[in-house]
Amino acid sequence: MCLRREGRWWTNVDKRPLAVITGASSGIGAEFARQLAARGYDLLLIARRQDRLQELAAELQKSHAAAAEILVADLAGEEGRARAAERVANAANLALLVNNAGFGTHGAFADADLASQEQMHQLHILAILDLTHAALGNFKRPNLKTQRAAGAPDRGIINVSSIAAFEQAPFNVSYCATKAWINSFTKGLSMELAATGSPVKMQALCPGFTYSEFHDVLKTDRRIIPKTLWLSAQFVVAESLRGYDRGTLFVIPDWRYRWLTRLIRMTPGTLMRSLSSHYARKRRERAQAFAAKT
Repeated sequence: MCLRREGRWWTNVDKRPLAVITGASSGIGAEFARQLAARGYDLLLIARRQDRLQELAAELQKSHAAAAEILVADLAGEEGRARAAERVANAANLALLVNNAGFGTHGAFADADLASQEQMHQLHILAILDLTHAALGNFKRPNLKTQRAAGAPDRGIINVSSIAAFEQAPFNVSYCATKAWINSFTKGLSMELAATGSPVKMQALCPGFTYSEFHDVLKTDRRIIPKTLWLSAQFVVAESLRGYDRGTLFVIPDWRYRWLTRLIRMTPGTLMRSLSSHYARKRRERAQAFAAKT
């Protein structure tokens, strides 16, 4: 394999590096696919919606001459996770895994449908666990297609977390808890890889409110959140990849959210819990008021 670097672009005269992206049919996942294709990666796109994946694959082939394979799988189910993990474990030229698939729910945990809560934990935790294990096994396998050549792109894993990982929030308990697990898991693996001398990079991407279908599925009225706090998927992914180039473990796009996480760390726990409960209650009341007007 022969690769040369031209800025951030990779030119491969034999076979391009492969990036695997979950939740690739829309939003941040689809944007990762576009920006990685522009960097010279081929793609394996994983999601549930076949039509969306086919459209995106055709777009990437046309715009960047990228080979884009699709895998239709529900990663919240054991069968879908197993198929995806097997594909990742055996992918030739694997260079990057982006664990992006996820969803949110609204409402008090005690009132929530238990099946949806279990599904969230399976998707945010078990899917990342299985695919990360498969990717690290792939990276360790000694064959010519996965060895690092001079000038070859870094190998690594980006786990899409959230600003919600840094503090719990009422009416969003499972989401915050699973995202906190992602941060802890990513940090622990980064330390372990460093201790064993592995060059594999780890990143936890922690965006705040981002324009995507995520909030549309939740039927969230975006007017309850100040416009200045909304980020574009393009910006979030660009910041992630910039951080990846630098080897940054936690990437928090936008200075406002970076400031917020520092404030959370500095605030005593009892006060933080009181403020979080107060904010969640007010936000819920505001959402209900908006809903009543429409």
